[in-house]
Amino acid sequence: MRRRLTLVYGGLFLLAGLILLGSIYVLGGQSKVTAAGSMQREDVATPPNGDVLFKTVIRETQADTMHTVLTQGAIALVVISAAAIALGWLIAGRMLQPLHQITATARRIAESPAADRGLHERIALAGPDDEVKQLADTFDLMLARLDRSFDGQRRFIASASHELRTPLTLNRTLLEVALTPETVSPEVRQLGTTLLAINDRHGRLIDGLLLLARSDREVTERSYVDLADIVDHVAVSDTVKVVADPHEAAVLGDPVLLERLVQNLVENGVRHNVAENGWVRVTTLTRPDGWVELRVSNSGPVIPRYEVPGLFAPFHRFRTERLAGPGAGLGLSIVRAVARAHGGDVHADARDTGGLDVTVLLPRAP
Repeated sequence: MRRRLTLVYGGLFLLAGLILLGSIYVLGGQSKVTAAGSMQREDVATPPNGDVLFKTVIRETQADTMHTVLTQGAIALVVISAAAIALGWLIAGRMLQPLHQITATARRIAESPAADRGLHERIALAGPDDEVKQLADTFDLMLARLDRSFDGQRRFIASASHELRTPLTLNRTLLEVALTPETVSPEVRQLGTTLLAINDRHGRLIDGLLLLARSDREVTERSYVDLADIVDHVAVSDTVKVVADPHEAAVLGDPVLLERLVQNLVENGVRHNVAENGWVRVTTLTRPDGWVELRVSNSGPVIPRYEVPGLFAPFHRFRTERLAGPGAGLGLSIVRAVARAHGGDVHADARDTGGLDVTVLLPRAP
């Protein structure tokens, strides 16, 4: 926009200068014709040699003057046009400075690793109450409303963490007490066991939701963590063969969230697998481009490639009812949220023979 404004401003100035020079040339030409006609009439009346010589000198002087005016005028126009274009470049930059300020603020907020970071910033544009300032004030108002919305969300999560866990803990205690006596009938014991399983599932669902909400924000307190150590600890299973090939993969982050990331990927690979000869492979390494890579591959059912992006949506599971199965459909959602909170990302590919290849990239620790 600055270049376009400068070109328009300089082009209009140059066009006006050319019109001015053209007007001078036309008017000068008309004056020369008028003077020539007058001298011709005088020649008819009085044709002495001295007068003819004088008139010839006048004509040559007029021609030289017109040539000088046009030549010097063109040079002056070029110089002044260059100066006008330079001045237009400076003026356009000053006029667009408020837009640069608005864009810089919007970019800092948009590039923040977490959705609720940076919303406290304001443009606070000073100056006359023109269209640009009205745009900046409207943007500040939008940021204020979003900031209040996210702040209310954080307060809701803190309250829900207590309000939802307390009744579940109470229900579990009452069920365990009710099932303690040996005189309990098999039907009641079976009912109590089923209710305990449902209670545990609700507890895992709440834990997953709270963890998802927590991991969706930028990690502020970071520690040195080697993903290879986490893989050695969590890459185990009693039902599926798990092959771990960990290499040094040091990152800076929250150890609890990073452990949950690896654990969710391993549990997801074990849970969505085949009944016989199923396997899960977990590898970590440090890439030459400065990223740490965690890759979890598993056998399993064949998944269409167009279904893969939807697997990262909360409560979405491939060809499974929402309330069926042991999981809550939050595993990959939490993995993506944790990866992005650490400045990384996650990508999944469907294997041709069935299962997934899930790759997590995180910035390497300095």
